[in-house]
Amino acid sequence: MIFQPAIIALLLASLVCVGLLLAAAPLAIDIIRHWDIHSGSERQLLLERRTYLLSTLLSFIFATQLVALLLFVFNADRMSSLFVGAMCAVGTLKVNAFGFPALIAQIVVFFLASSWLVINHVDTLAHDYPLVRVKYLLLLILLPFLVAAAMLQLRYFLGLKADVITSCCGSLFSEEAPGLTADAAASPPLPTMIVFYLTLTLAAGAGVLYRLRQRAAWLVALLSGAAFVVTIAGVLSFVSLYVYEHPHHHCPFCLLKPEYSYQGYWLYLPLFLATAAGLGVGAVQPFARVPSLESVVPAVGRRLATVAAAMFVLVAAVASLMILKSRLILLEG
Repeated sequence: MIFQPAIIALLLASLVCVGLLLAAAPLAIDIIRHWDIHSGSERQLLLERRTYLLSTLLSFIFATQLVALLLFVFNADRMSSLFVGAMCAVGTLKVNAFGFPALIAQIVVFFLASSWLVINHVDTLAHDYPLVRVKYLLLLILLPFLVAAAMLQLRYFLGLKADVITSCCGSLFSEEAPGLTADAAASPPLPTMIVFYLTLTLAAGAGVLYRLRQRAAWLVALLSGAAFVVTIAGVLSFVSLYVYEHPHHHCPFCLLKPEYSYQGYWLYLPLFLATAAGLGVGAVQPFARVPSLESVVPAVGRRLATVAAAMFVLVAAVASLMILKSRLILLEG
């Protein structure tokens, strides 16, 4: 089972990234301790060369983590045919106890990596690289998260057994199942729909507001995170029902299947992009008063806020199109 090409690619990417980060950690500590942009010493010149190498290496590593999430979900869905009882990615992830923790860890790493990439980009736009110490300190903070995600992924793939009888998505995303997913699935469609569109509107509006008032950065980040959670809840509560045209099928993963024209990708890709951009606005805001970044942070923040606003509007539009195309009637007019 572990010799599936996608699994090998994911494990290699994960282990190589962790190995490179562990190797880079001592260099990051050295930079944090001795960096002095105003010094012309031989040590400083060596550190400056190392920062160019490390920044390029880390940008590649964190960009790889962004793609790894998409591949992880795609592979889980594709492998569902290999397990008895699995209908979609849910069945594959429930083959052992590490499936969903590995997915959640990968999502967390996705957003942490995207925020680090934004901070690194801002730092490279300043002439004096004022965030060198900050971004390498953040690297040391992020390292345990990446190690944990890699270990969970490894335990999950090593635990995949073809003779295991797993369960379908109906057992997890049903109104009778225990947990938060059941609460979201059981929530009444109309109130959830109102909260869904209201939150997306507020998140998009916050992105527009940031272009007028830089102080709205924290609001952009907060509402972006809220919109992500509410959108997933909305998919569980009513969007999935309209796509499947079935009042009791709440699975958010079956949207990715070919029989539903891969509609889930049109919903999830802009959602993740919007959330990452919105969180990126908040990630760089603490550095807005750094002298060399006073013009850089607002400019980058405005671009990110524009992307976040546009993508949240796209999420709302895609969900609306799914509803309008459906023959299911949930709300009595």
